[in-house]
Amino acid sequence: MLSEFDRAVLNAVQKDIPIASRPFAVLAERLHTDEETLIACLSRLKEAGYIRRFGAYFDSGAFGYKGTLVALHVKPGYMEATADVINRYATITHNYEREGEYNLWFTLQSASEDERQDVLGAIRALPGVDRMLDLRSEKTYKVRVQFEL
Repeated sequence: MLSEFDRAVLNAVQKDIPIASRPFAVLAERLHTDEETLIACLSRLKEAGYIRRFGAYFDSGAFGYKGTLVALHVKPGYMEATADVINRYATITHNYEREGEYNLWFTLQSASEDERQDVLGAIRALPGVDRMLDLRSEKTYKVRVQFEL
């Protein structure tokens, strides 16, 4: 069960992590607590599954990157190995397993068409990868997702 403090922490980290040498100290002050307590709370919430990922969001297009959503059909028995390889690419932001014909999806941010083709070619050649859809971004629609607790 989430406490009021847990809710306040989860709401705060979705909105505004300060850019500072000690961002959690600044955030802790805003939440009327101390840095150690805040970090302990975040660790507990992550371990409990309330926080899946903690990281910055960058406008990749502003840095010259192009995005693509990729869907794979991975044969039974190859899912974990395929996901492990995909996770090694710094240019892939995340991947997830889905039900259906295309059962492993990921997003790729590449600095050039050559880089995109190299990464997708290497993944397409993995054992167990049967088919691939490359759904390149033509227009960016960013929906800010925030869960007010």
